[in-house]
Amino acid sequence: MGDELRLQQALGNLIVNALKFTKEGFVRVAAEGRPADGVLEVTLRVTDSGVGIAADYLPHLFGIFSQADAGTARKYGGSGLGLALTKQIVEALGGSIGVESEEGKGSTFHFTIPLRIA
Repeated sequence: MGDELRLQQALGNLIVNALKFTKEGFVRVAAEGRPADGVLEVTLRVTDSGVGIAADYLPHLFGIFSQADAGTARKYGGSGLGLALTKQIVEALGGSIGVESEEGKGSTFHFTIPLRIA
């Protein structure tokens, strides 16, 4: 049991970003669940083969109005709020969010949230 609307919003934001930054290649969504202390820890991953993110920018990625560079907003659109809002949603659900990426080789965004077992 969990907040279905917020879960959909968080996952949807990551999928939209992956599609936006992947001109060719793939976008994959995967889910994994494991029981832990009376809850089900669910990890959702969105992996793409898109433009990727420079390593020096990764620590700033979830900041408000944050984008990889000035040209990103012009080229791909967006305000830099999506990932910051997604982080807030995931943390409000008691979870954590992260990213692995390599510039030019794509990204994997993932978050884990606890769901009560009904």
